Amino acid sequence: MAFASILRKSASSFAPLAFRALRSQRNYHSAIFTALNKSGFPASKASLSPFPQTHRYSTKSDESLLHVIEGEIQCAEESDDHNQVEAIPSGFPFEVEDKPGYQTITLRREYQGEEITVEVSMPDLVTGEEDDDDDSEKANQSSIPLVVNIAKGDGPSLEFGCTAYPDEIVIDGLSVKSPESSEDQIAYEGPDFQDLDENLQKAFHKYLEIRGIKPSTTNFLHEYMINKDSREYLMWLQNLKKFVKA
Repeated sequence: MAFASILRKSASSFAPLAFRALRSQRNYHSAIFTALNKSGFPASKASLSPFPQTHRYSTKSDESLLHVIEGEIQCAEESDDHNQVEAIPSGFPFEVEDKPGYQTITLRREYQGEEITVEVSMPDLVTGEEDDDDDSEKANQSSIPLVVNIAKGDGPSLEFGCTAYPDEIVIDGLSVKSPESSEDQIAYEGPDFQDLDENLQKAFHKYLEIRGIKPSTTNFLHEYMINKDSREYLMWLQNLKKFVKA
């Protein structure tokens, strides 16, 4: 399954607009001070304190920010991605745990007495605007990070750090996790995976493939996480709106 490309306007674009709105506001304190001086009215320091005007500045700034956030929400709602929920394909070997408000999902399954847990993070999207001079083919491909943990009872577990590209999974690191490890000590995690014997590297790739960590699985996850990212972004904007409007 081919990867989908996705473009989304950054929410950070509202910041310059909000600052411009702040700069364009009239200096009320200065205007009052000038008017009082011309009328000859004795100005009291207490009555001319700038602090009472803070609420008016804040209100106008908040209204400007709220207007931009609402525009971003409208754009996000017009996108189809936030409404899409990828149907789990037939034969998918994992149970999917997806909690709204989080940037990861968790996959779980049992395999011949093993407990397999996979944490899937948001995709690193490539939209075609990256540097064409980059010689690395993978640098111009979208990917998703995976952390695969394989446990047998209460004993040690194997933990793989992986990057899933279109039709290929790269193992970035491998370590043996002991439940008795102290947080105050740094456990030896072995050599860099790429420094291992080539046959050993291939054997570990096969080891993961048998347990369901294969391109047909991760390609589906990439599409799933793209849609989750759109849903989470819309929810984030709506939470921002509630806070500013309160």
